[in-house]
Parts: sequence; structure tokens; C-alpha cells
Amino acid sequence: MTYDVAIIGGGLVGLATALRLAEQRPDLRLTLIEKEAGPAVHQSGRNSGVLHSGLYYRPGSLKARLCVEGKAQMEAYCEREGVAWTRSGKVVVAVTPDELPRLRTLAERGAANGVETTWLGPDGIRQHEPHAAGLAGLWVPTTGVADYADAARHMAASLSASGADVHVGTAVVGGRESATGVVVETTQGDVEARVLVNCAGLWADRVARLFGVEPRVQLVPFRGEYAVLRPSAAHLVRGLIYPVPDPSFPFLGIHLTRQVDGTVDAGPSAALAFAREGYRLATVRPSELGEIVRYGGFRRLARRHWRMGLGELGRSLSLRAFWRAATRLVPGLAYADLTRAPSGVRAQAVRPDGSLDDDFVIEHTRRAVHVVNAPSPAATASLAIGRRVAELALQRLNA
Repeated sequence: MTYDVAIIGGGLVGLATALRLAEQRPDLRLTLIEKEAGPAVHQSGRNSGVLHSGLYYRPGSLKARLCVEGKAQMEAYCEREGVAWTRSGKVVVAVTPDELPRLRTLAERGAANGVETTWLGPDGIRQHEPHAAGLAGLWVPTTGVADYADAARHMAASLSASGADVHVGTAVVGGRESATGVVVETTQGDVEARVLVNCAGLWADRVARLFGVEPRVQLVPFRGEYAVLRPSAAHLVRGLIYPVPDPSFPFLGIHLTRQVDGTVDAGPSAALAFAREGYRLATVRPSELGEIVRYGGFRRLARRHWRMGLGELGRSLSLRAFWRAATRLVPGLAYADLTRAPSGVRAQAVRPDGSLDDDFVIEHTRRAVHVVNAPSPAATASLAIGRRVAELALQRLNA
């Protein structure tokens, strides 16, 4: 069968794009192709669960615009579909004097993005998070958490109910684009479509290359280790407690998050993964690791950030190092309060010069739209990203 649009990837962005197309154009013949047995197996189902407010992102960037828009849409979607979510609020804590200017810059950035914040002194921090400690903090009341894996399951069910063909357990192994459409080669046979949408997550740059597109970035996988607080220590965190981010490093650092079920996660760390789906330190795929090491952009990145990289690797190897990072925010947290939890892998877009592309990266051709990079806050913003990608797909369909 020839489809109007074929979407590769059953994570939140792929599902949101497919749903938007199905809602806007019920006449379209749609198919979604997912290599796993179900939706949200990778980044969409292995993240921190945070509904991000839009505080961190460069004003005017795609992240800033789509996060604020997408958060409101995701909250409304969860409410409508009965997906668990809550707006619990977040405190960003400055622990040392050198973090205070960065905290003020963060407040200014939040204001530019339309995010409500309140400056806190030490007593104000304790009013919101009695067990946190710092010199100053930012209270961000609009931050929350959601069950993204359940949201993805609802999206997948709605997509199937709309009449779209959902192919799970089907990996993409090749493809080609012509002036009139695309052929997607899969492990279950060829799929023809007039337009392709690539939302393959950790593999999005690889899939783009299968169709003749050389993205401006390469995805490098970073494993995020998590710990969970034992039930006896969960009372130490009411909502979300974050450090002040280091602007020279793309990750936010160890933070503490109370989930919708009342459990409290600590993490993630951010160590290089030795495979694109390297959820364990022992998972090493030589061909994928070789691809990373051969990439000049990664080598330049590693030379620039090797000290911080070693620190992140230490937190991956040692729960005690992980605990020490968490006690900067909650000094009363005991080592015995933490136990290991399942990890995630984040795709980080690295440019050839070794710099990091910290925005969403969407590239397109005459017959294809490639979401090459959709890191955090992509789960929060997924419905807004899906709307934007669906618009690009329809433009190509109507061309």
C-alpha cells in the first residue's frame, strides 16, 4: 500500500506528529513505523518525567517557544486523557557565591520566555523545600511532572483508532527519495509514501543519511544514571529541587524530582554511552563506539570537557559520588537513602567544530522532514513539535 505520510519513530514526537496529521486531515493514509514492540521504549519513556516551564532556554529559540506552548498542550492532554500529572513547582538552588550571578541570569532568561519566577533567600528556599539549603534560589511554580510513558500509550491507541497503520517490531534498514515520494525499506518489506517524517530519536541522524541527507550535526549518546530515594527518605523532597546549571555544559546536573506516584528520583548524570542504546556501562557496541570516536566533532568536544566528563563517569560508576552531588541540594540526605534506578540515554547533537547544538534541529527536503535532534524538553514540548512537523509535512504533501 502507498501512504500519504510515513512516520518513522514511535516516541512522543513521532506519535504527536502522526496524531496532528490524523486530526487535521482525516482523509490521509498514514503509517507509523517503530522498531520496538511498543511506543516510548527509549528517550520518551526513560526521562525524568518533568514538565519543563521554559526557564532555561535561549529566548527566541525553538526550545523556548515550543516548550512554553507545548507544556500547556501536554497538561491539557493529560487532563483530558486521564494521564497522571501534577504542577508541583521547582526550586533552583544556588549553593556557592559564584552561582548567584548565574541564578540571576536564569531569572532574566525565564522572564524573557514568559516564565514566572520568584527570588528566594535561604528562608524562602526552606518554605518551599524544608530540607533544601542554599544561599539563594528561584521558585518556579509552573514546573511539574507527568507520566510520559502513559501519555505515549494513549497517543498510540488514539492513532490506531483513527485508522492509521501502526507497524511495531519493524526496523528501517534503508530508503530512497524521489521527486514524487519515498520508499522506506524495512525488515518487514518496503513501504511507499508521498512524504516521509523521520522522528527516529537516538537514530535520527542515521536514518536521515539512509535517505541521502547529511545532517549538520551528529548524535552522540550520553547515558543518564538515576537513583531513587528509599520510601523512608521520600519526605525530604516536596516537588523538584535543581542546581544552577553550568552554561558551559549541556546538562543540568543532578537534581531531585518527586514523581506522580510519590517516588523521588535523583539524577541524571551524563556520561558517554558506548552504544546508542547503551543503558548499562557494560553495553559496548564497537561499531557504534568507533563511529563516535572517529567523529572529529566529538574529539574536539572531549578535549574541551574532559574534566567534567570524568566527573560524570565517576557518578555513573559510584553511587557515593552520585550521593555527594545530591547532598549539595539536600544536605540531610544519607547515603543509605539512595538506591540505583534504571538509566536513560540522551542523544546530544554535536557540530563538527565540537560545539553543541542545544536547540531542536529539524531539516527537510522536497519529500521528507527529519527531526534530527529533539532533546529535553522534547517530551514537554512534543505536542507543539508535532504540530510544527505536521505543518512541514503537509506543505510537502501539497507541493
